[in-house]
Amino acid sequence: MTDRIDAALFKNMVLSAANMLCDNKDAVDALNVFPVPDGDTGTNMGLTFMNAAKEINQNEYAAVSDAASAVAKATLRGARGNSGVILSQIFRGVSKGLKGLEAAGVKDFAAALRLGCDTAYSAVMKPTEGTILTVIKRCAQAAEEFEGEDFEGFFKAVTEQGESTLAKTTQMLPQLQQANVVDAGGQGLMFVLEGFKSALDGRPVELKEMGSGKAARAEAPQQSIKTEDIKFAYCTEFIVEKYDPKASADAFRGSIEGRGDCMLVIDEDEIVKVHIHTNNPGYVLEQAVQLGELVSVKIDNMKRQHSSLVGGAQPAEAGGDAEAAAELAPEVPESELAIVAVAAGEGLAKTFADLGVSGIIEGGQTMNPSTEDILAAANATNAKNVIILPNNKNIILSAEQARYLTDRNIFVVPSRSIPEGLAAAMAYDPSASPERLCELMKEAVGSVKSGSVTFAVRDTSIGGKDISKGNYLGLAGGEIASVGESLRETAAELINGMADEDSEVIALYYGADVDKSEAEALAAEVEEAFPDADVLLYDGGQPVYYYIVSVE
Repeated sequence: MTDRIDAALFKNMVLSAANMLCDNKDAVDALNVFPVPDGDTGTNMGLTFMNAAKEINQNEYAAVSDAASAVAKATLRGARGNSGVILSQIFRGVSKGLKGLEAAGVKDFAAALRLGCDTAYSAVMKPTEGTILTVIKRCAQAAEEFEGEDFEGFFKAVTEQGESTLAKTTQMLPQLQQANVVDAGGQGLMFVLEGFKSALDGRPVELKEMGSGKAARAEAPQQSIKTEDIKFAYCTEFIVEKYDPKASADAFRGSIEGRGDCMLVIDEDEIVKVHIHTNNPGYVLEQAVQLGELVSVKIDNMKRQHSSLVGGAQPAEAGGDAEAAAELAPEVPESELAIVAVAAGEGLAKTFADLGVSGIIEGGQTMNPSTEDILAAANATNAKNVIILPNNKNIILSAEQARYLTDRNIFVVPSRSIPEGLAAAMAYDPSASPERLCELMKEAVGSVKSGSVTFAVRDTSIGGKDISKGNYLGLAGGEIASVGESLRETAAELINGMADEDSEVIALYYGADVDKSEAEALAAEVEEAFPDADVLLYDGGQPVYYYIVSVE
């Protein structure tokens, strides 16, 4: 009988849960209600939790509170999509509940699950029942009601309640009932809890190589900058274990502030997490050892990494002198404001850049960038104020979390599509304050209709429409508006339903899998149907979506 969870056992539980979730991510993805190729929930939750598994697998912890804190931080930085962010918030609350404990008893863990539930609910502006939130709420209730002292019985009660609640989600949301599936996020959470239970039962899920899932990560577009533009060559990351847990990191922060950029100093009681791009990592480390002992020091030469990524020649070494090497790169001046947008496709990236967007995060529906990806892009702008355009409903929460991980002022305009993001970018007013500019952008987002054409990944029936795998799907505002076997007919039907005689501008962005001549033929058809509107055609180059449509 296990009546205490210490750091070593918690570590095994996390590794077991991560592998359980990643083993079943395809099954979770298949629960997505819409038959479009989004691959969101299972992939996002798997990558989010695998980030925690990588972190905890590399270190040893003296107390369960330390291990839980590491999981909370790693899931926050690696959070992808709504489901990944909610999962990260659950473990943020769990970490708070286990704070200061060397080992946790059943009552301790029950209280931690309750805090995890409350933290997740508070992170969502409009919580929806019938989702992962309902599942964690019922699991927390079962945990609080458990009267025994053994964790085997505890997690048996929690998982049984979770499975029962998950089954009921089918009836709790109309879209789940129509598709006859359970909530995907709730199912992902259950795989995590089942992984915990398996470890406690002495049969942990066999651990895969920790690098699994890395290929699915949405990388920032390295081609957008040149190697010689990298001012600070060494990405320096480490953790400081304080000599005095009550000591402040303010003096250390001030000592290194002028020695690089993209600086992040997170003071978490006994430890300080440090990240900085600098040309003198030795100086940074010398300052850090005055505060405490160094753990997990990692220094990467970003110039060499960048040269390798873009296939270019490596920069010449200046006799190993980092300061001399830095002189080769012009300084990127600090600015007051920058805009960062999420987009996939060379054409869309260029369009955003032409509108004054400083940074592009490569990503979208099938590859949601993580909070850390968004944070890196914001820091790379070297701007005091950064406005993020997520351009996808599944990226908004990840963008929101980035605000808590940097000293920069980050504002998130909740654009849910590429057309909304472009409308927001067009509203840029250099004379406006960041706060006023966000208001203008939000107004612009509400003035545009968004549509897209993609394909069905499975047979289903939804919204009164029978859909076969491979059918073309026209989506208007997130709803299926047209289904067909002809791409042009499906796209034309979608646009006819979105536009009317009062429409002034109809913009079509054709994707990587559409020939220019085919796109031009569709544009001509739209012009004939709506002669009073300006019909604009652009090469978006986006994957997955044959067309992205904007109507104003």
